[in-house]
Amino acid sequence: MSGEQQPKKIAIVTGASRGIGRAIALELARRGMHVVAAARGTNARGTVDEIAAAGGQAEAASVEMTDHASVEALVSGTVERHRRLDVVVSNAGITRDQLLLRMKWADWDEVIATNLSGTFVLCQAALKPMIRQRHGRIVAISSVVGQMGNAGQANYAASKAGVIGFCKALAREVASRNITVNVVAPGYIETDMTRRIASGAQQDWAAQIPLGRPGTPADVAAAVCFLASDEASYITGQVLAVNGGMYM
Repeated sequence: MSGEQQPKKIAIVTGASRGIGRAIALELARRGMHVVAAARGTNARGTVDEIAAAGGQAEAASVEMTDHASVEALVSGTVERHRRLDVVVSNAGITRDQLLLRMKWADWDEVIATNLSGTFVLCQAALKPMIRQRHGRIVAISSVVGQMGNAGQANYAASKAGVIGFCKALAREVASRNITVNVVAPGYIETDMTRRIASGAQQDWAAQIPLGRPGTPADVAAAVCFLASDEASYITGQVLAVNGGMYM
């Protein structure tokens, strides 16, 4: 019937406890989606409370991105509760910065396991319900560092460049099933992570931005929400850079 209300779209956002992930979860909810805000332990509870206070719908979920079973349980549990999965945003990520000559293998392995392998497991699990529906939106968060490199971040750059290649390959695999796969690559964004950078390094980064200012988590969230929307139905395999012109 034409008067029937369409069910809310269901979106999973990883790393949703703070920064870019929190902003993405808030904006998806503001645009009418039911958001599964995922983070370690109970860290996403504050995000869910903020969404609820604004009149949106959300639930908190616990996930450990380096634990395959935990990631798969996040997806399967969401589908069991809601019978669908429309949007997945792979945002969870870590840094373990060090010059390569001094970098410990554990720092390499942990960054790759979280940022790249975590994206792989999340997307693989999400494909099953999306293929059944013949519809889905996958958006992964990369970084300007994955496009241009940065001294002291070989592990992070490799993981984020890997996300881009992974998503381009996946986009080709699932396009015939009406599933789009895209990447948002933020530049220098004001978050807890970037605030820990030494002030001199912050100034060096800011000097490379033609627009003359750092970005905000809301800037990134707007790009993600566009790629997750119906308006982006003919866009797949693309990298949307949100960097103020830092890398062109």
